[in-house]
Amino acid sequence: MHEDDLLKYQLALTMVPKVGGITAKKLIAYCGGVEGVFLEKKKTLMKIPGIGANIAAAVSDREIFSRVEKEMEFIKKNGIVTLFYTDVNYPGRLKHCDDGPILLFYKGTANLNKQKIIAVVGTRSITEYGKQKCKEIVEGVKKFDPLILSGLAYGVDARAHKIALDNTLQTVGVLGHGLDRIYPPLNKPLAERMLDNNGGLLSDFVSNTIPDRENFPKRNRIIAGMADALIVVEAAKTGGALITANIANTYNRDVFAVPGRTSDLYSQGCNFLIKTHKAHLAETAKDIEYVMGWEEENQKSKKHQQQQLFVELDEQEKIIADILKENETCSFDFLVQKTGLGFSKTSSLLLNLEFKGAIANLPGKMFKLLISV
Repeated sequence: MHEDDLLKYQLALTMVPKVGGITAKKLIAYCGGVEGVFLEKKKTLMKIPGIGANIAAAVSDREIFSRVEKEMEFIKKNGIVTLFYTDVNYPGRLKHCDDGPILLFYKGTANLNKQKIIAVVGTRSITEYGKQKCKEIVEGVKKFDPLILSGLAYGVDARAHKIALDNTLQTVGVLGHGLDRIYPPLNKPLAERMLDNNGGLLSDFVSNTIPDRENFPKRNRIIAGMADALIVVEAAKTGGALITANIANTYNRDVFAVPGRTSDLYSQGCNFLIKTHKAHLAETAKDIEYVMGWEEENQKSKKHQQQQLFVELDEQEKIIADILKENETCSFDFLVQKTGLGFSKTSSLLLNLEFKGAIANLPGKMFKLLISV
C-alpha cells in the first residue's frame, strides 16, 4: 500500500470518536490491519468484544475522510513526521504501554529512542527553590547525555527545557494540543529555540485541537511512558504532576520527587509521593544515578571497552555491530528489519553479543554497541 494511503487510514482511526489506543489496537488486531478496520462491515465490527453499535457506526462514517485530507495537507505543509505504533522509529518505551497512542505527530530532530530519557514535571507556580533544584538535577545528569522530556507548560516544564538547552542536551516538549499552535503562547520563543537546537515537539492530537483541560492528562501518559525516570521537582498535593507520577508508576517507571519543607505548598505533593513510597527521594542527581544504576553501568561500559580487543565476532554478529555503530541506539524491531535475518535469529545473535559484552540491552528493547568495530 502507498504510504499516503496507509497514513490516510491511520489518521482516520485516530479521529474516530471514543476510540483510544487500547480500542484502536484491538480493532487493528481483529481486522488484520488499519486499512481492514475501514473495509470491514459494520455488522462484523459490532461482533468485536468491546466495540458495540456506536463505535461501529463511527468507524463506518465516511465523513471522517474529508477531515483526513485536510490533516494530510497540514502535515505535508509543515514538515511533520507521523509515527505509527508499529513503525521502527516510534518511541520504543511507549510502544509497550497498552494505552499508548497509535499515532504521534512529531516536529524536530531529537532522538525519541535515546539511550536515557528523563522526564521532569511539576507545578506551573515554580518557586526559587524549585528553580534551583531543577537546575542542579538537570546539570547533574548532563554527563549521561539524556533526552529531557517535559510538557512545555509554565513553571517547572519551561525551566527544565531551558536548563537542558543551556547544557546542550536534547529536549522535547509533549503537547496537549495540535502542532498548529503553542500553548501557552508566551512559550513560543522557547519552542522555537528547542527546534533550532536539536530538540522537538511531540503530540498525539491532530491540528486544530485546542488545549482543553481534559487533553493534558492524556498528554501526561506520553511523558510517563517515554521516560526511564520521571522527576517531580515541585508539586501541590493535587494536579497534573501527581497524575503523571501515578501513571508512571503503573508503567513501572522509576519515579523521583524532590523533598521540601512540610509548610511549603509546592513541596507537599513531592513529600506525599515519598512518604507513600510512590517516589524515590531525590535530593541531588546522585540519588537518581544511584537508583537507576547509571554510574555502575558507566563503569561496566568502561570495563567492556578495555576488554574490546578480546571480543571476536562472527559474520552475522558483525552485521548487527555495524548497524549499531551507525546509530546511537537501535530497537529490536529496527534490527530485525535492517538485518533481514528474522526474529529468532536476530534475537539469538543479540543474546550472544550481550554475553560477549559487545552490546548493552537497554530499557524498551533498545540496544547499544559497547565495543569498537
